[in-house]
Amino acid sequence: MAITLDAQLLEILACPSPDHAPLRPGTPDDPDADALTCTECGRVYPVRDGIPVLLLDEAISPTDPDDSHADGA
Repeated sequence: MAITLDAQLLEILACPSPDHAPLRPGTPDDPDADALTCTECGRVYPVRDGIPVLLLDEAISPTDPDDSHADGA
């Protein structure tokens, strides 16, 4: 399901990482995903119940493997 954020809100939202780049809807693999992707660093931020979760701890880094965390095991 594609996210539906107000256009004005999307204009002012920015990645919370130090580069503060604009965000675009969707992910690189799925433009209709409930997420926002940073145009600079590529981090993907989830959108839950229509609310963007712009926390670096919640972001999926473009270098992370699919839905898994490397724990050295």
